[in-house]
Amino acid sequence: MVEGSVREDVAMPNKTIYVSDDDMPLLRRAQELAGGNLSAAITTAVRRYVETEEGKREGFDEIVVRVGTGTGRQVRFTGVLLGEWGRSTLHKVETYRVYRSRGGKFVVHAEDSGGYQDTGPDADKWNTGWRAWVGNWSPNQTWTVTPAERTLRVAESLDELRGLVPAEIYDLVAEAADKPDIEDLDI
Repeated sequence: MVEGSVREDVAMPNKTIYVSDDDMPLLRRAQELAGGNLSAAITTAVRRYVETEEGKREGFDEIVVRVGTGTGRQVRFTGVLLGEWGRSTLHKVETYRVYRSRGGKFVVHAEDSGGYQDTGPDADKWNTGWRAWVGNWSPNQTWTVTPAERTLRVAESLDELRGLVPAEIYDLVAEAADKPDIEDLDI
């Protein structure tokens, strides 16, 4: 049994939550992580649950993406994917995903795969395609590799979004942004 506390200067109602014995270690750990304040941990968890479930009912998903260089870190928000666009070159791949957040903002998640560049004396030859490789192998090669990088940027409006993404995906997103989140059909 976990009970709320009463401050001496303000009368606060007690609420009792009955917890199974199997779940007590989980509540103890939550209390430790919350600095001893189990009520704060429970309130935070319930708030996040309510926001997520209300978002799902409105058609939004919980989005988790990586940001930073290399493995980076994960970030989470509630949104809906409006469009995805990518391009590849001989040396790298770029991907842009644009979401509409539950708050109506545009969220841009950009991924750059990092790059590979042959930097040796015959770099131009090795970067021209497979024909340069046939019968012309050289043991003296050097190269450069840059790590993958992922960014997350937020735009308040379509005008602000225009400067964050390539024109091709901007056109897709601008078209999708004009459509309502939920369309009621009279059928």
